[in-house]
Amino acid sequence: MTSYTAFANDLWIATGSRAHIVETLRALDAMPRASDLLVFDDSTGAQVDFDLRDEPVPEDPPRGPGRPRLGVVPREVTLLPRHWDWLGKQRGGASSALRRLVEDAMRADGGQAAGRDAAYRFLSAIAGDRENFEEAIRALYADDRARFEALAGGWPVAVRAHAIGLAWPE
Repeated sequence: MTSYTAFANDLWIATGSRAHIVETLRALDAMPRASDLLVFDDSTGAQVDFDLRDEPVPEDPPRGPGRPRLGVVPREVTLLPRHWDWLGKQRGGASSALRRLVEDAMRADGGQAAGRDAAYRFLSAIAGDRENFEEAIRALYADDRARFEALAGGWPVAVRAHAIGLAWPE
């Protein structure tokens, strides 16, 4: 299940499922500006909008074609003919070979690139105008947590802590 995190300005309001976040946000007093309330997808760091009207909150939309029980979703991939030729000769065919290549790359990276990218998206939306932002992002992508923490030391604790949790999950 996807996890989300809500912030009201610099305050960390809640983390949890979509239904939990919507319920929590509905319980808050109205904010002076809609931009004071931000919600982020924890897996990508992308800002998301939820409809807070008093209607039933649907969970994440049902999956379409593919192997839904396995979470398989069909997508289009564009490759050169030589790439398709090579993939076609691999054990299990093109889809199996692509899955193995992606899994190998993810294991080699340890998922760190995805975490850094999520932290970058989150920070761009909520801390892009903060002091030392650009240098902190350089430290983030250099995987230099100590430098990142030093550069982000003057930022609100909740913003800094959430970024660290995305970039360097424990």
